[in-house]
Amino acid sequence: MAADQELQDQQHPQEKRDRLTLEQLMKGEPTEMHLAELARLRIRYQGFPGARDIQSDLDRILLQWQMSEADLFAKTREIHEKGVVYRRRGTGDQDDWS
Repeated sequence: MAADQELQDQQHPQEKRDRLTLEQLMKGEPTEMHLAELARLRIRYQGFPGARDIQSDLDRILLQWQMSEADLFAKTREIHEKGVVYRRRGTGDQDDWS
């Protein structure tokens, strides 16, 4: 990696929390929640200038689950059409993308 690129790389504010999520995804099978989490993280880190280890792990999980990004997004659209996937604790039907 070039020195200029290292200087430009940023640390994502959610990186530590997302790393924990990724560790769970790497261990598990693609449940509906896992698929939604992977899609959410793919969107979060798409084009982000940094967190290359997380971006690499996101690619690795897709390979592990034998899916393309297009397949992932198609499946998660179906999941979200069926109902709410993310809920904040104690707030009813409100989505939590934080």
